[in-house]
Amino acid sequence: MNSPVADYFAGKTIMLTGGTGFIGKVLVEKILRCCPDVDKFYLLIRPKAGQDPQQRIKKEFVECKLFDRLKKTQPNFDKKLIPISCELIKPKLGLSDEDEARLQEEVHVVFHSAATIRFDEKLKLSLELNVGTCLKLMDLAHKMKQLEVYEHVSTAYAHCDKQHIEEIFYPPPADVDKLMDAVSWMTDDMVNNITPELIGKKPNTYTFTKAIAEHKIMELGKGLPICIIRPSIVGATWKDPFPGWIDNLNGPSGLFIACGKGFINTMIGDKDVVFDLNPVDFVVNMMITIAWHTAITKPTSVPLYNCVTSPKNPFRVGQMTTISDIYHKIPLEKALRRPSAAFTTNQPLFEYRFAIGSRIPCYLMDLYLRFIGKRPRMVKISNQLTRVVHTLKYFTQNDWVWTNHNSATIQAALSESDKKTYFMDVAEINWSIYLEQWCIGTKQYILNEDMLAIPAAKRHLRMLRNFRWAFNTLLLVLFWRLLIARSELARNLWYLVTNLFFKFVRFFGISSTQ
Repeated sequence: MNSPVADYFAGKTIMLTGGTGFIGKVLVEKILRCCPDVDKFYLLIRPKAGQDPQQRIKKEFVECKLFDRLKKTQPNFDKKLIPISCELIKPKLGLSDEDEARLQEEVHVVFHSAATIRFDEKLKLSLELNVGTCLKLMDLAHKMKQLEVYEHVSTAYAHCDKQHIEEIFYPPPADVDKLMDAVSWMTDDMVNNITPELIGKKPNTYTFTKAIAEHKIMELGKGLPICIIRPSIVGATWKDPFPGWIDNLNGPSGLFIACGKGFINTMIGDKDVVFDLNPVDFVVNMMITIAWHTAITKPTSVPLYNCVTSPKNPFRVGQMTTISDIYHKIPLEKALRRPSAAFTTNQPLFEYRFAIGSRIPCYLMDLYLRFIGKRPRMVKISNQLTRVVHTLKYFTQNDWVWTNHNSATIQAALSESDKKTYFMDVAEINWSIYLEQWCIGTKQYILNEDMLAIPAAKRHLRMLRNFRWAFNTLLLVLFWRLLIARSELARNLWYLVTNLFFKFVRFFGISSTQ
């Protein structure tokens, strides 16, 4: 089938930062599978955990289930993956002179997706990774002799201090050069103390530094074929290369698992608020087609693309409560409590429910672990979940409106075959089915649990249910012994209530037989 996108990428050399990240891996798989004539990928990878970049390629790509479909058609696909050892926070990205020269001579397309996505990252490190890296890459891009497109991955929430976010550049949230100079000589403690004042109305250092990065790219990228994509909250794959693939605990995935395991049963959020979710395969399809469109149209100004789903198919916070039903049907192994999910905007109510449903059980579990000689860990998990819930509450209690006309233009520009290959019609997403696929993905690909063990996991949930009923019965008996049996007024009220109850039952029992 005719594919202008595949034709464009044929023979191209691509450079990618963040290739071992969630979006990066899906991007590599999609391009290699759907643009099989691409020449090669230069992957900027840092050594990690005693593994050099080549070993990381084997682990993160060759041995990853995400690439199983690709292996059937291109068993030697990894030959096109060329690791480039780098350290993004070092001068010149930590590149050797030889590697830098190769990139300058050969690269046609750059995808920059590397970033720290931790919302609570220290400002100094967040600036180094999310802004400083962009400055170094801009310098490298200006020296690339064959560069046809440079795509920067930002976030739809970079300007979340505005309620209506358009596909335009906004003024930076701070004087960028003065900020970078000041932070460079300040100690970590000094920077941490003034961070709340610096980020102002931004909810965290992530959105703050992403907004700054956009400004610096526009400022320093003059003359370069740049485009910027702003994805919203990225979730598991919807259907490509197969449904439900997810490999990290970032964003909602960690909370989904915490709910399925029974670590948490209440979160802070307004159930009617729109929570803009984006399947990762939608994001990657847009990344690829934006790069193609930028290269062939050569726009005179930097185009921005809000990669969002809410304008056409909004997903609301309250829809996430269905994950408890999903985890009852497809339970996780060794759950602490039966899955339950609810949202509230009442902070004291959340604290109460979290204490009863998570913190106290976690303390009891840690006492048990200490008793049997194992390392306690449950309270630590509970504290981590508290931080995650409070970090995400800004996004589960506020609404935004995004303009995405540029994104619609890309879809209209595709050929009929490419519209099928790089599907971007979010109206097709059934959120209930998608959430179920996502939850199954957390079980299979993050926790590595066996789907054949589901009957045993269901028996475990029934045991937890029976234990809860027995515990509640014991509490009722204790309540009776301590209060009702010692109070004549309480006994009279008890007898009145039970008498009315049995009369009610007998009345409807007789009525139903007539």
